[in-house]
Amino acid sequence: MGPGGQPDMSALLAQAQQMQQALAAAQQELAATEVTGSAGGELVTVTMTGDGDITALTIAPAAVDPDDVETLQDLVIAAVRDAQRAVNELAASTMGPLTGGLGGGLGLPGF
Repeated sequence: MGPGGQPDMSALLAQAQQMQQALAAAQQELAATEVTGSAGGELVTVTMTGDGDITALTIAPAAVDPDDVETLQDLVIAAVRDAQRAVNELAASTMGPLTGGLGGGLGLPGF
C-alpha cells in the first residue's frame, strides 16, 4: 500500500502488465489452435483457427448435387457456424480465467 492506504501505483502497473502479457499469450495460443466444425454428418467440414481464420474446407463428393446447390450452400454455412461455435467455446475456456468470465468484452477481434 502506498501513502494513505492507497494501492501502490507501481504495483498496479506491474499487475496490469502481467495481465496484458497473459492475454497476449492466450491470444497466441488461440491463434495456434485449430477446431473443426461439420454439417450433414460430416459431408462438409470446416477447420478454423482459434482466432477465426478458416484454414480448410472439405466437401464430400456425396454432398455435391448439381440439381440441389442450395443444400450444399446450407451445409457449408452450417459447418462454418459449427466451427465458430467451437472457437467461441475454446476462447471462453482459454480467455475466461483471464477475463473473469467477461468473454469478449475486451474488444478482441472475433470474440
